[in-house]
Amino acid sequence: MDTVMLLVDFVLHVDRHLKEFVDAYGGWVYALLFLIIFVETGLVVMPFLPGDSLLFVVGALAGAGLMSYPLVMALLLVAAVAGNQTNYAIGRAVGPRVFSWDQSRWFNKKAFDQAHAFYERYGGITIVVARFMPFVRTFAPFVAGVAQMTRSKFTFYDVTGGALWVGSLVTAGYLFGNIPWVNANLSKIIWAMVILPGLLILFGAWRARRAQALG
Repeated sequence: MDTVMLLVDFVLHVDRHLKEFVDAYGGWVYALLFLIIFVETGLVVMPFLPGDSLLFVVGALAGAGLMSYPLVMALLLVAAVAGNQTNYAIGRAVGPRVFSWDQSRWFNKKAFDQAHAFYERYGGITIVVARFMPFVRTFAPFVAGVAQMTRSKFTFYDVTGGALWVGSLVTAGYLFGNIPWVNANLSKIIWAMVILPGLLILFGAWRARRAQALG
């Protein structure tokens, strides 16, 4: 329980924790950021790690001169692409057997089913759109691997989506993260970036179930 609470606190106060890490360990923050983004996008057992809010806060710290903007852009893009490639490779190795897996502590069956339904409806563009959707982001490359999407096609969507995701959110933080109003309300903005996408996913899942029931 203590570990869970620590993770929740890190997600909701990522701005404070990252700044403290920079103050204490300096350049090691780049390795930490690479690891977080790689694990969040590369392992289906870690969909709860911060993504959108983390990128925004990193941009804000770069805007304040505490980190290198070009370095974080390049490093986090590599982490996002490499994470997705790893996730895709795991999905290809596992194959259709995953459909028989049950909900467990290490496998979120509902999140997998939502990502699979999204993939079935929208195809490869799911890899791009899912970058901006928590939980779906983690499972989309895994689903693409299970569905045996070709490596070249997946890589195209992976790099495109990763560049849009990292580039837009880090740049938004860099440009707007240190505006006094944004700085004063950063905790509320982080809450919104965590909760709103989740509500949209739940609404989409409800609409899909309702359409199935009516159909």
